[in-house]
Amino acid sequence: MAVYTEVSDEALRAFLADYPIGELLAFRGIAEGVENSNFALKTTGGDFILTLYEKRVDPGELPYFLGLMQHLASQGLDCPQPVPARDGQALRQLAGRPAAICTFLPGVWPRRVRPQHCAPLGDALARLHAAGADFPGRRPNALGPAGWAPLLGRCRAEGDQVQPGLVAELDAALAGILAAWPAAGLPQGQIHADLFPDNVFFLDDAAGQPRLSGIIDFYFACTDLLAYDIAVCLNAWCFESDHSFNVTKARALLAAYQARRPLTPAERAALPVLCRGASLRFLLTRLYDWTSTPAGALVTRKDPLEYLRKLRFFLRAEGPSALGL
Repeated sequence: MAVYTEVSDEALRAFLADYPIGELLAFRGIAEGVENSNFALKTTGGDFILTLYEKRVDPGELPYFLGLMQHLASQGLDCPQPVPARDGQALRQLAGRPAAICTFLPGVWPRRVRPQHCAPLGDALARLHAAGADFPGRRPNALGPAGWAPLLGRCRAEGDQVQPGLVAELDAALAGILAAWPAAGLPQGQIHADLFPDNVFFLDDAAGQPRLSGIIDFYFACTDLLAYDIAVCLNAWCFESDHSFNVTKARALLAAYQARRPLTPAERAALPVLCRGASLRFLLTRLYDWTSTPAGALVTRKDPLEYLRKLRFFLRAEGPSALGL
């Protein structure tokens, strides 16, 4: 989440007039993430999230994202539901951008991930994969392996300013990952592809244990390898502040996932290279954003070198047992 496009009070009130959600009470920008302009919206009808989709998002893909959220919610997954306007359409225009309002989910994302967060995450990820199995839409992963070399090319001129020798190291890592990437045979379906802690909300239960209350931000969702979604989560949830891999967290995540959907032998064997690919994907997008974020944007840039350390770990990892399997 971030704010690139400002919205005037007059434009917002005119926009909301087309929705049956009451009168505007409060409105503020949310300065987390890097993709779209997001706002917390409070009306007499409740709390909502307003998203303006920025240039990186293809407007032609928005029906897939919004349709997937509607489908997953109908299957019992706690995720935002697009709010239709009075004409029945959820996707409209505001401030020259495609825009949509979605329902607000209660809870907070974990600033410090504990193993107790990882088991509910693994269970929810398996439920997401099951719920998406009969969704009819398909979207190729634009940030999958075919997109990594072009993205590295866009960072090549300034990459070594972030760290000397970085581009050459990434060239070598990319070549090895692509050579080992599974060409076929692994289960595919709808994946979130960006399930970081700030996209997962929790509430404490009566015993003080975290209960997952919602999954948000489906704007990288796509049709791809289900196990790649697990690899993204191992990258995002299972490292400590000192950059060490916490195998206890990984085991909790993987055990809960496999209680609902056991991994195939081929998925287990492929998990190390999938983790390397996930590290590289987030390293490259962070590197691109680090060197090209517009001046003055209300946006939180993220350190690309965090993912260089993770990539190096997964390049050294010997087999799936090193990852908690």
